[in-house]
Amino acid sequence: AYRRACKWWRTCACHQRYGWTSQSCSCSEFPDLPIYVHTHGTSGNGVAPMIEAVRAGADAVDAAVDSMSGMTSQPSMGALVAAFEAEGIPTGITNKGVTQLSEYWEAVRPQYAPFECTVTMRSGSADVYEHQIPGGQYTNLHFQAFSMGQTDQWSLIKKAYTTANLMHGDIVKYQVTPSSKVVGDDIVKVTPSSKVVGDLALFMVQNGLETEADVLAQADTLSFPQSVVEFFQCYLGQPV
Repeated sequence: AYRRACKWWRTCACHQRYGWTSQSCSCSEFPDLPIYVHTHGTSGNGVAPMIEAVRAGADAVDAAVDSMSGMTSQPSMGALVAAFEAEGIPTGITNKGVTQLSEYWEAVRPQYAPFECTVTMRSGSADVYEHQIPGGQYTNLHFQAFSMGQTDQWSLIKKAYTTANLMHGDIVKYQVTPSSKVVGDDIVKVTPSSKVVGDLALFMVQNGLETEADVLAQADTLSFPQSVVEFFQCYLGQPV
């Protein structure tokens, strides 16, 4: 059932590049299977897909209280509750309740400021439609670049991520939830698999490698990141 739900999610347009309209799919294919939709707000467009998901028949969508939403977190809960209320879709949640939660976490959040992505990030970016870096990995990779003194090369790293992903067989395409991806009949945690791609992207930029051809031409003399080597040794999941 899980595999079928993921197939529905992939087929119906969870892939951000193609967008989602309520006419793009129907839950009639799996009438008894609950559909749960998760996304991130990296592009700044996280609320709209969640509204369309419910219109298309999704049973539940992920959100974050307003003061913790946006960027690589989830879309605003308050915005979604208000939008669904306007359409007559009951959520069992009140805007007053969301506001109370939001105000609490707004006061608590500064205590965790040193651990936040906002130490290095100030906004999301719509170029996620091009490089397709998963939300959690976007935050981690940006902090890695910051820690390694490569912040000024961030645009090159994102471009390299696209190339590195394709060199790994386009593994980001198979991401079906924030915590896993399907490879054949096995489920592999997406955090280590997308991190492998990120490690190679950083490595490429550090070594002035812009294309797959550049990497292949020097492969015999390069000392690749351990995570990349272990990926191709099948330490993550099973080959298909």
